[in-house]
Amino acid sequence: MHPVAAAGFARAADVYERARPSYPEEAVAWMAERCALGAGGTVVDVGAGTGKLTRLLTATGARVVAIEPVAEMRAKLEGPGASVEALDGTAESIPFPDGFADVITVAQAFHWFDHDRALPELHRVLAPRGHLVLFWNNRDLDDPVQRGIEDLLAPMRGSVASQLGGVWREPLARSPLFGPPATREFGYVQHFTTDDVCDRVASTSFVAALPEGERASLLERVRALTRGMEEPFPFRYQTEVHVVPRSSDRDDLRRGTSIEG
Repeated sequence: MHPVAAAGFARAADVYERARPSYPEEAVAWMAERCALGAGGTVVDVGAGTGKLTRLLTATGARVVAIEPVAEMRAKLEGPGASVEALDGTAESIPFPDGFADVITVAQAFHWFDHDRALPELHRVLAPRGHLVLFWNNRDLDDPVQRGIEDLLAPMRGSVASQLGGVWREPLARSPLFGPPATREFGYVQHFTTDDVCDRVASTSFVAALPEGERASLLERVRALTRGMEEPFPFRYQTEVHVVPRSSDRDDLRRGTSIEG
């Protein structure tokens, strides 16, 4: 596991659960219909974090299992009254037999994977007609607060993995293990106070891993972005969902992407 992800997410599990966005229910419903996922099926949520997507998957009627390597994050899914199973594991080493899952979901985590190892493992665990489904909450950069935050964070990312720019697409596109994706976008809005925005930024892995003084300085600049705004204010995302069919063999497939409205 990437050391920044391991350290940052372990430190920020509480604020992650409090401030990170969930996902549109209609996005989950579209995915379930597209994958024919329902009662009697099994969905494995890999890199589940605190379960932002995992909990929504129970509405499909399928068995839901979460895989999360960071104990502090996984703890948010465990314990009395838990609605899903949560196990230790990674995308590169999933603790299930061949063909176990009808659907594997990955929400906001695919960019952290070692794709050369993870893609064969995801393919192995999926049933022959299964699907890999990627969920991404992208900043709506037409929102001035989101744009300001992105301008603050961009110089700090360095070599840390990011979904921005779609750099995760290339290893998936060149893999013969998966076919062309169907993609759809959904709007999603959180309603935030200034403190909520600071929590949201603090939940970012490389921000959580900063020394205390640097993190405090950054959050003061974040706080300045919303000064004078009436609370709560909208904090907007564009949610992308990519439904990627598992290939039945390792032969190369012609690549393409379908966009559905």
